[in-house]
Amino acid sequence: MGYDDTEVDQRTDKQKAIDAWLPVTASRTAKWWYSAFHNVTAMVGAGVLSLPYAMAELGWGPGVAILIISWVVTLYTLWQMVEMHEMKPGCRLDRYHELGQYAFGEKLGLWIVVPQQLIVDVGTDIVYMVTGGKSLQKVHHLLCKEPCKDIKLSYFIMIFASCHFILAQMPNFNSISLVSLAAAVMSICYSTIAWGAAIHKGVQPNVDYGYKASTKTGAVFNFISALGDVAFAYAGHNVVLEIQATIPSTPEQPSKKPMWKGVVVAYIVVAICYFPVALIGYWIFGNSVEDNILMSLQKPAWLVAAANLFVVVHVIGGYQIFAMPVYDMLETVLVKKMDFTPCITLRLVTRTLYVAFTMAVAICIPFFGGLLGFFGGFAFAPTTYFLPCVMWLAIVKPKRFSISWIINWICIILGVILMVLAPIGALRSIILQWKTYQFFS
Repeated sequence: MGYDDTEVDQRTDKQKAIDAWLPVTASRTAKWWYSAFHNVTAMVGAGVLSLPYAMAELGWGPGVAILIISWVVTLYTLWQMVEMHEMKPGCRLDRYHELGQYAFGEKLGLWIVVPQQLIVDVGTDIVYMVTGGKSLQKVHHLLCKEPCKDIKLSYFIMIFASCHFILAQMPNFNSISLVSLAAAVMSICYSTIAWGAAIHKGVQPNVDYGYKASTKTGAVFNFISALGDVAFAYAGHNVVLEIQATIPSTPEQPSKKPMWKGVVVAYIVVAICYFPVALIGYWIFGNSVEDNILMSLQKPAWLVAAANLFVVVHVIGGYQIFAMPVYDMLETVLVKKMDFTPCITLRLVTRTLYVAFTMAVAICIPFFGGLLGFFGGFAFAPTTYFLPCVMWLAIVKPKRFSISWIINWICIILGVILMVLAPIGALRSIILQWKTYQFFS
């Protein structure tokens, strides 16, 4: 039974005006293909470029198995979230925390979901700031020969951030659909360039598929850090309900039908991008691959520069997709709890401060590989791998020892193991990088 947007609802005129102003509920006119490219933009992020590096730390057998298991498990949990969007009678659960509140209760649901979703969304935006800056720096390095001066990464991060001060003022998901479409297309382009250029380069002389670390302890830590990199690569769940909220819904045509269509298309694109990059990148470079495969590809310079520019365009779109739920949370608190008047000035100040904050953190700690693993395990694992399963058990209540019950518990166990292990390895790699790091370099 879908929720009918045209039904007479119980909201006051003030509440309707606020909902029409907030970014997630402002527009419900999206088509299924909006869902497809929003999900591609959210999913196929900078994480894909670290997959060959993750493979180098996992090895052939475990690496391939973990990639496939992650693809299957996250597609299943994404299906659960799409299904649960309208499980509350006569109501749409437009935000991740609203689903959490329906599953666990008003207060507990908020405390379980909001901190994790904020870590994921804000963490991704910070990592995207670093990625955008590094990719711009790489383009400059490749195309600007002597007598070009080296420019600090900090300045490139500022250049990348500058466009977000403007894009942040886009009111809702539908208004950034063109940016998101461009980002989705770019993700396919740079993924194809990454594995295509790797094949062109050919298998490197003395390629080594053994573990990178020289000690057993190092190999184990690297292995569990790589699990976080893989978790980071499947992070679209944190914005899926907010994307579905933009699709119209009636009892005859619930939003889950077009949404699921878009998700399936997105996941096919994810497979086309992820598997060739991960497997071919590792096959060509072995354990000498960089934590961003584009950094390993030096020639042809113009093609690698183009790929890095595509990454910049993609993370511009990706940043905004992950920022939208954060804008929604901030603006909801300001308008509903603090009684601020919904207006352009409020939006301008709130969103500008958010972009400035993510830029400042990115400039201070640009540990690309370490950040991926740390955020990946600490927050992406729960929200992507097992929190949807816990909510499914709480809301749907499948019969004990039924197939649904068993599958959900398997996903929960795998997700918890991932959540516990991945940050440990990532924290070690951050500490190792910290020893040689200088602030504002």
